[in-house]
Amino acid sequence: PTWLVQLDIYCSNFTSPRSTKPQPKHRVIPFSPCHEHNMASKSQAAQAGQALWSKMPKANAELFALTYGSLVTELVRDYEDPIEVNAQLDRIGHSIGVRCVDEFLSKADVAGMGNATQCQSLRDTADVVAKIGMKMFLGIQAEVGGFSQDQRSFSIYLQDNPLSTFVELPPQGDDQSQSGGDDLRKLKYSNLYCGVIRGALEQVNLKVECSIVRDTLKGDELNEIRVELKEVLADGAGDDYKEE
Repeated sequence: PTWLVQLDIYCSNFTSPRSTKPQPKHRVIPFSPCHEHNMASKSQAAQAGQALWSKMPKANAELFALTYGSLVTELVRDYEDPIEVNAQLDRIGHSIGVRCVDEFLSKADVAGMGNATQCQSLRDTADVVAKIGMKMFLGIQAEVGGFSQDQRSFSIYLQDNPLSTFVELPPQGDDQSQSGGDDLRKLKYSNLYCGVIRGALEQVNLKVECSIVRDTLKGDELNEIRVELKEVLADGAGDDYKEE
């Protein structure tokens, strides 16, 4: 996984203020939710993801999981409230997501796959996120489905979750699961994903809300991330990115 450097930064000092150094603007991908689905095929997206993954530097998966686990543990100790921990994981993921876009687009261009990242509908966007982005940065195969009737929301399904390796949440009602009176079963351990997706899509002018609706750590058969499009933003970088 190539998020390890970002996670190392946050594990060493995740409460540090954001840098005020100006950042370059991200290139905008044209998007219109009214256009027809123009992605050639899901298989092509999967092939593009595999090709980009093969060119990425690799990190040890166990080290990645343990580094993330140490971050979550520190957040739980500092905030005690699992709801606040979820919010902090989303915030950290958002900061990672806004930085992933440039790397994603530049590597796709170098590999001659720029056309594969041009999205004309939310279905295109879902395929790029799940089949190219997830594969490129995490080496995992994700599936897309569950589109709403208005085509403004969808689900990303993960059979494998590299963040949850070696993790087991306390059972419901376990006395040891209480921290400051709050049940750790409310913890969304992999909420970093939601922030990454939200931050990345914001930089290509899509304001979305993400939530984890199914989690294998809580007994579900797979992991499901629900993504809902709220607004197509005006051209330009997102407000949070501009402030950094």
